[in-house]
Amino acid sequence: MKGEETMRTMDAMNAMDAMDAMDRESAADCGHKPDTILETRSLVKRFGAFLANEGISLSIRRGEIHAILGENGAGKSTLMNMLCGMLVPDEGEIRFRGRPVRFTSPGQAMEAGIGMVHQHFMLIPALTVTENVALGMKGRSPLFRLKEACAEIRRLSERFGLEVEPERLLGDLSVGQQQRVEIVKTLYRGAEFIVLDEPTAVLTPPEVQDLFRVLSALKAQGKTIIFISHKLQEVQAICDRVTVLRLGRLAGTLEMKDTNPAEIARLMIGRDVRAPVRTGAASGTAVRLRVEGICASERGVPLLRDLSLRIREGEILGIAGVDGNGQRELAEVLFGLRGRDAGEIRLEGRELDRPHPRLMTELGAAYIPEDRHKEGLMLQMSIAENLIAKQYRGKRFSLGGFLRRRRMRACAEESIRDFAVRATGPGHRVGGLSGGNQQKVILARELMLHPRVMVAMQPTRGMDVGAAEYVHRRLLEAREQGCAILLISTELEEIMALSDRIAVIYKGRLLETMDREEADLDRIGLLMAGVESGA
Repeated sequence: MKGEETMRTMDAMNAMDAMDAMDRESAADCGHKPDTILETRSLVKRFGAFLANEGISLSIRRGEIHAILGENGAGKSTLMNMLCGMLVPDEGEIRFRGRPVRFTSPGQAMEAGIGMVHQHFMLIPALTVTENVALGMKGRSPLFRLKEACAEIRRLSERFGLEVEPERLLGDLSVGQQQRVEIVKTLYRGAEFIVLDEPTAVLTPPEVQDLFRVLSALKAQGKTIIFISHKLQEVQAICDRVTVLRLGRLAGTLEMKDTNPAEIARLMIGRDVRAPVRTGAASGTAVRLRVEGICASERGVPLLRDLSLRIREGEILGIAGVDGNGQRELAEVLFGLRGRDAGEIRLEGRELDRPHPRLMTELGAAYIPEDRHKEGLMLQMSIAENLIAKQYRGKRFSLGGFLRRRRMRACAEESIRDFAVRATGPGHRVGGLSGGNQQKVILARELMLHPRVMVAMQPTRGMDVGAAEYVHRRLLEAREQGCAILLISTELEEIMALSDRIAVIYKGRLLETMDREEADLDRIGLLMAGVESGA
């Protein structure tokens, strides 16, 4: 049996070598560089009057990790969707392995050897790893033997160091493990060219290092990786070259060894990035938000354990920690989206027995949720409608039970201008905006309330450096106006840059709170890992 598997493996490898030889021969006949696996020539894509990609010409080398960077709305997703068959170019040409191709579906691209791992995984939690990987395979009969698929998945896992267990139920896996299942899924279908869309956005720092190890193994065996990200330090650590898009056009392609994050950021947004600087101590002494002894659980599992904190007016309290240690639950309890088992919440001295989102808004609290799609926006509705979602009952936007559309439009136009939202106008559907522009709509809506307290959960997740800089500046402006801000972020640099005080959360407990000036990165790192916590 093992001999048969070995023979099949050798036959597959010989076939791949033969295909590569044919590709090189074809490339030579076409005047195509032998080391170029994919090339685009003057690609154009329009959505109505909006030009998403204009004249994109680039080449990707075989066996490299190539970063695609750009501001939110720069056209990265549109370009990748054309390469992977989800969109068809209006003009221009794509050449893969030296031959012109025109994909009209992801299936066609996959058959040619191009696969994509999306930021939001295409997996079914109730199925096993093997069932998820094999699901949808063409040419498989109803009697397709999962045992054979299981063996192939195990072989791929061992070959590329993916550490995927085929029999495990997907719902029992961590986010990082689920991502590796997505990678196995593309390899199982024969992908030689893999697009990773924001692959580290939902990973913990250890999972990021595991991913980089896997990508290095894929590269070593000749796979080509497109790495889409906003995190310049990570791009510098893993990528060979970087291509930058700006406003739908190609801004440049650089060798990673010859550049640095500052130059890349300048190419992305057309100017130097100057991180906003927190100045001075908190502007007041009055405690705006006080939490004492909060406990919360789910099905008997403790989520928050005797958690206490206080935030003064004009102060930012940063909560540092590895994702999944109670940050989401803390934000939900504070804003009334989740119940608590014990403890006390006071907003400007008023005890809140049963807080709920509408009450919190009426009391002057704002909330930036972690998941902007599920909790922050109504994706099928317009920018104008989303902006007034918390004020539509008030006299400003409602009269006699009818919405005051002119005022809504004027408000939306002002917010689009002030927050630099890339959109066609107030009627633009929010679901059609890039992630960064969606986040700007949320920020505009919350700051429009002139909040006295704000809970900001991962406010810049998935945002480019320019958009993140803008959000940071707005948060600091709110602080200067006296707003008390609870900043919850897994980005330690963000916590260090914005916070007046820093608390570390681990397994639902705040282990230590320290002034920013006294904060030590090594100690914070140890606390984030639970070291010296006594937990």
